[in-house]
Amino acid sequence: MLCAMDPHLLRTYVTVARLASFSAAARELGYTQSAVSQHIAALEQDLGAPLLGRRPVLPTPAGERLLEHAAPLLLRLDAARADVIRMAAAPPSGVTLATTPTALGPRVLAALPVSGVSVRVLGRDEIPAAVATGHADLGLVDGPAAPSDPLQLPDVAPLTSHAVAEEPL
Repeated sequence: MLCAMDPHLLRTYVTVARLASFSAAARELGYTQSAVSQHIAALEQDLGAPLLGRRPVLPTPAGERLLEHAAPLLLRLDAARADVIRMAAAPPSGVTLATTPTALGPRVLAALPVSGVSVRVLGRDEIPAAVATGHADLGLVDGPAAPSDPLQLPDVAPLTSHAVAEEPL
């Protein structure tokens, strides 16, 4: 019998693996340590494989394989949620621009309108996810932008790229 993988359990697993601690994951997620342990046990039972060694808390080979799939899956779920919320929401009164520190130069700042634009400075790898999940409306990066973008599945209309480095603002 094939069970559907619960995204809450998957998010708990990713957090435990990232922090290498059940108690730290519980604090970050707002769960009890017992609930985190139950999430991991349920996911391991569903998949039929141990995902974490307990002392120290490290992913097993099966756990490493799951981590390779987990980040794009969770990002896709967050992007789908944000996309539906955006469709149902009233039109935004402003625009949020996510950018790297080096992409945000004096020419870009001068080209922005005085009001209606808020700027979030993020790491280069964080910008595509910020745009996809609705935390930013636009993204501006320097250099190659997300060559291994995990959001390649369906064509998400608000997520496009355009090279502007050589174009005047």
